[in-house]
Amino acid sequence: MRLTNILFSRVGKWSKQFSNLPDRYIKRAMEQVYWRNPKGIQYKPNAVIQRKKYYFGVHRPWTYQFRDENYPKSHHKKIFVEPIKEWSHFRGDRVEILVGKDKGKQGIIKEIIEERNWVIVEGLNCKLKVVGDRKDFKGVYVREEQPLLVTSEIALVDPSDLRPTPIEWRYTEDGERVRVSVRTGRVIPMPATMESTIDYKTKNTYVEQPKDTKADVIEEITFEPKLCTFEMDIMEKMGIKEDRIPPKSYWY
Repeated sequence: MRLTNILFSRVGKWSKQFSNLPDRYIKRAMEQVYWRNPKGIQYKPNAVIQRKKYYFGVHRPWTYQFRDENYPKSHHKKIFVEPIKEWSHFRGDRVEILVGKDKGKQGIIKEIIEERNWVIVEGLNCKLKVVGDRKDFKGVYVREEQPLLVTSEIALVDPSDLRPTPIEWRYTEDGERVRVSVRTGRVIPMPATMESTIDYKTKNTYVEQPKDTKADVIEEITFEPKLCTFEMDIMEKMGIKEDRIPPKSYWY
């Protein structure tokens, strides 16, 4: 392994350890420990019995809704997810629902969960949920959007005639990769909100902060491929020359 690979792996590890939601916080928030060995020299270290299989839905692992879905001792059936080689739906796309009570209605994708092949359409495919149900209060009913499968439950809408259509990826004369409607042959443009995150609406409007790594530093090419091992690379950097003569070895 080269020295640069080690450094890059450590930088990625450090960034995940000290980000807004580090790995140690997510692990602590979602773990369910049923029994753990006491601390002490006389006890076996790291002996613990905890939950290993979780149900992952629309809620993030550090939320209380995730803990409700994975209540202690509760079990869920294994969910098989069909992998999608190329994702073609993005936040801000107009789609038409193909199943359920809202079949035929069109809406805008507001959230994408690629791990489950899900999208959430704003204001559609909702169900009523009781919030704040207690002994002295019956609670309040709120509408909550439910996820839809991109493979069979929604279809992209062609902006030229506002009708659902299958799509495929093609290249223009300029070499740009675009989505094209199979039914009409027209290009379906990418939505303007596909790049929006919690930090910025578009990449162009983001203002670099003092602690950010500058863009020109990231784009700088610092790696030079060489036909040498990790040890040979270190010796070359430190100016060490190999002058030892290896002893003869025999194979029978």
